[in-house]
Amino acid sequence: MDLKQKYGKVAVLMGGDSSEREISLISGNAVLASLIKSGVDAHAFDPSTRPLQDLCANGFVRVVLMTHGPRGEDGTLQGALEYLKIPYSGSGVMASAIAMDKYRTKLIWQGLGIPVARSQYINKKARTSFKLELSLPVVVKPVNGGSTIGLTFVTKMEQLSDAINLAFTYSEAVLVEKMIIGPEYTITISDGVVYPIIQIVAPQGNYDYQNKYFTDVTKYICPIDLGELQAVVEDYAIKAYDAIGARGVARLDFMINEKNEVFFLEINTLPGMTSHSLAPMAYNDKGISFDALCLEILNGARLGN
Repeated sequence: MDLKQKYGKVAVLMGGDSSEREISLISGNAVLASLIKSGVDAHAFDPSTRPLQDLCANGFVRVVLMTHGPRGEDGTLQGALEYLKIPYSGSGVMASAIAMDKYRTKLIWQGLGIPVARSQYINKKARTSFKLELSLPVVVKPVNGGSTIGLTFVTKMEQLSDAINLAFTYSEAVLVEKMIIGPEYTITISDGVVYPIIQIVAPQGNYDYQNKYFTDVTKYICPIDLGELQAVVEDYAIKAYDAIGARGVARLDFMINEKNEVFFLEINTLPGMTSHSLAPMAYNDKGISFDALCLEILNGARLGN
């Protein structure tokens, strides 16, 4: 099959101007190389250095999104592509916007009975009057963000103020969440298909930016069998995916505490595609190569929610 003829001229959008630019470039370049290897007429496109109108002017007819973080993953870019009528990969405008907002995602999931950790929301107006109602330890994180950037584990009250200030440098609002003590896991869903669950074993449980992308000290158990919880988690994951209107490849993170209780943390509508990324790992366990995954993502490019 002639993939150049099938897909036309394809732009792999990467980079952008968010705090996750570095990871976006790594993901984007990996996908670009794979698509070219498969015979797709694919080209790099950085929306922070070129106007999006160049997509039309240069004859691009499809877009693969590898833009992580605000303005690339939050519906902003998706809305612009809808306006330009260029099909794109990943979730649509609504799902992208909801998923990037951890607080509103949690509210939707709570309403459907999907278990989440107790939390408090802080916007800038309430910043000075905020009082912690949760017992320590807690996790403080930007409401809009990813890759654990701006996230702090708080075990002492004297750490709380600095943690909140740090999170506010990356987001207009902050989430203070009861820390779940237990193993961390992730599950990948693609249009109703469930892929193997992965357990993340980070040193001292610190799955931070460095340990996510740039070291080999974090271990991954794939697949992991959760026994009687396996079907429960898979059902919750599909329900959580559908609740925000996600489409294409998405990854959901969750934890299980010492009481064997499940807590869903967030959903990533544009998961990373680096050498350390989890969605490709889950696909590989099912015998699906990175190249095949990249073609699946491209094939799912479309308009609308």
